[in-house]
Amino acid sequence: MNPEALLEGLDEDQRRAAGSLLGPVCLLAGAGTGKTRAITHRIAYGVATGAYPPNRVMALTFTTRAAGELRSRLRTLGAAGVSARTFHSAALAQLSYFWPQTVGGTLPRVLDSKARLLAQAAEAAHVAVDTAVLRDLAAEIEWRKVSGLSLEAYEDAAEKRALPQGIDAMRATAVQRSYEQIKDSRRQLDFEDVLLATIGMIEEEERIAQQVRAQYRFFVVDEYQDVSPLQEQLLDSWLGDRRDVCVVGDASQTIYTFAGADADYLLDFGKKHPGAEVIRLERNYRSDPGVLAVANRLMRDRPGALTLTPTRSGAEGRAVDIAAYPDELSEARSVADDILARIEAGESASEIAVLFRINSQSAALETALAERGVSATVRGTGRFFDLREVKEAMMMLRAAALTLSNEPLFKTVSDVLRSLGWTQDAPEARGALRDRWESLDTIMTMAEQCPPGTTTAGFVDELTERQAAQHEPTRDAVTLATLHSAKGLEWDTVYLVGLTEGYLPISYAKTPQAIEEERRLLYVGVTRARRQLRLSWAQTAPHRAVARTRSRFLEELGTSIEDAAPTRVG
Repeated sequence: MNPEALLEGLDEDQRRAAGSLLGPVCLLAGAGTGKTRAITHRIAYGVATGAYPPNRVMALTFTTRAAGELRSRLRTLGAAGVSARTFHSAALAQLSYFWPQTVGGTLPRVLDSKARLLAQAAEAAHVAVDTAVLRDLAAEIEWRKVSGLSLEAYEDAAEKRALPQGIDAMRATAVQRSYEQIKDSRRQLDFEDVLLATIGMIEEEERIAQQVRAQYRFFVVDEYQDVSPLQEQLLDSWLGDRRDVCVVGDASQTIYTFAGADADYLLDFGKKHPGAEVIRLERNYRSDPGVLAVANRLMRDRPGALTLTPTRSGAEGRAVDIAAYPDELSEARSVADDILARIEAGESASEIAVLFRINSQSAALETALAERGVSATVRGTGRFFDLREVKEAMMMLRAAALTLSNEPLFKTVSDVLRSLGWTQDAPEARGALRDRWESLDTIMTMAEQCPPGTTTAGFVDELTERQAAQHEPTRDAVTLATLHSAKGLEWDTVYLVGLTEGYLPISYAKTPQAIEEERRLLYVGVTRARRQLRLSWAQTAPHRAVARTRSRFLEELGTSIEDAAPTRVG
């Protein structure tokens, strides 16, 4: 391919990025600014001009889907020989190749899941746990390892972390110590061990370091704001004393700090790599001006925030709307009505998304859409009725309907859910235990919304009907997704629901740092919209006397939204 043809169609900043082939380069790329286009054309231009032998380029990202997209685009641009992989897959390939030479024998088995071994470790450490706590402890292991902490250092740090209910720092550390001992005795590795072992192999074996660095000479790292200390250490090992690395990221989209992501590596790239070229991509090609006005206002004066400049003129009418509803059921029904009207007017269902903070918020939306015959697909999680705790609750409610037929519905459902771990108040921590509570709490809400006199059998029948309705085949379907799972996607019309204190920011976000992460989550949601953005909240919480207040972020945005769009109260 003609090298200069690869630069055609790029804007001034993208062209500058594509032409900066050597030395450290940092692309600060805002949402919708064409960052993937910039980096793929940069790599392809380097290959086409002869600056990059394709087999010596490594493009790194964080998900298999993103790596696949990079490979597809690079093939189209004539750079099929470039390796585009996740950190884990690249490390695993190297470890598998060099392990027989350094340690001997075959590479130990890599665990698909920590759950079973962790359960055995908890039993050996005499710590009682359930499935939800095990998932949260697995997340603690991952956070400890990607943060580069020893067990001793972790125990100190855990004193300030929100651990699963009934687990203190000493117990969490004891289970992890037992987990490591059992894993090592069985010659097994987890995913974090793969990175650690690869780093150790490169840093301790000069011969291997030379081979690895001879293989890959030029590095590109996408979504660099999500890099963890462990991944940064691996990148340093791959680079050695070389400087040909290009990183791409947006500090305003850092939403995984709870998993070890650290945007400081992006923001401080110029300090670590003196003389680095820093290029800002701020021309937004995705969203209408009204949407970008909200996004810019939300992140104004935040560290590393970019100012998105619209390139679209925008359709007639106002792009942003805000609405308040008396309760969540009214909110869900109004959103569903609005979506149905859009589809009947010719809008494609696949170009519409409803985004929310936590998985359980999907239940009311799924039901409202199903009642109107609108197909929906839930992204990033199992459908509500496929969740294990929901299945358990339905099974127990069916049994209760046979034996407690004369008991009030509220009491029966409350007793069943309490036996599964539900309480009136939510756990004050993130994680699987909180997710489980949210799911059970949703069932409690459904029970309370039933007409007076509804029996347990009638309630179970209603749940079964809802379950069946939500499993209809979907083709052209509305997307329901959490804000985390929506990252990297975009739709013409986006509804952001449940924008109240307790949901966004979530109730367990207590520190200023945690609140800022919630702000960035909202920013990610806002910037998913191309043409229309609908923000809404409900004024009362289900089965609780305390009224909800709208999110502090809406309060803060206030006039900027209301000047751009009318406020509706449904």
